Amino acid sequence: MKKIVFLALGLFITSLTVNAQSTDQPIRFGIKGGASFSNIIKDDGNNDFKTDYLVGFNAGVTLDIKLLPNLAFTPEVLYATKGYKLKSTFGEFTQTTHFIDVPILASIKLAEGLNLVAGPQVSFLLSTNNKFETGFGTAQQQIVEDESNRFKKSLLGGVIGARFDLSNQLGIYGRYSLDFQKNNENGSTTTPEFKNQGFQVGIGLKF
Repeated sequence: MKKIVFLALGLFITSLTVNAQSTDQPIRFGIKGGASFSNIIKDDGNNDFKTDYLVGFNAGVTLDIKLLPNLAFTPEVLYATKGYKLKSTFGEFTQTTHFIDVPILASIKLAEGLNLVAGPQVSFLLSTNNKFETGFGTAQQQIVEDESNRFKKSLLGGVIGARFDLSNQLGIYGRYSLDFQKNNENGSTTTPEFKNQGFQVGIGLKF
């Protein structure tokens, strides 16, 4: 079902891009990518441990649909890594989660080149990689989430940030995202109960 949804999104974006290029409408297609700095907010359950930020990446496609001179609708489809690091006396544990994020954003022009972006986001969990490193070696585990019921497969969250347009084609962005829903309902030390949070920075190109 997810593959059908993503294919439909791709075809929708392609059709809008062709239409924008052929009729010169205020709709622009773009690509973007950059670094992600993710962590978790622990919720109820057996979560008595401290986590650190995990560095990853994000990349995807965007649409910029101008509604008013200072207001645009900017939906995106992004591939993003999230997760966290945990250090203990036994070693270092890293959990990396792989998501398709679909932010549905409004872009408000505050000044020349400077835009505020904000809106809801739906995230679809693809897979999880767990890695545990000790002084004696490294153990790794990959879990395809379609085959597991540990975590929720889709999560609702929100995004707020800013974009600065360096030119008509090139811009830089920074944003903060937070899941409104917990990843599962019953936390434990092996499968903790948490909400994803993170910062993203990068560059975008419009056509």
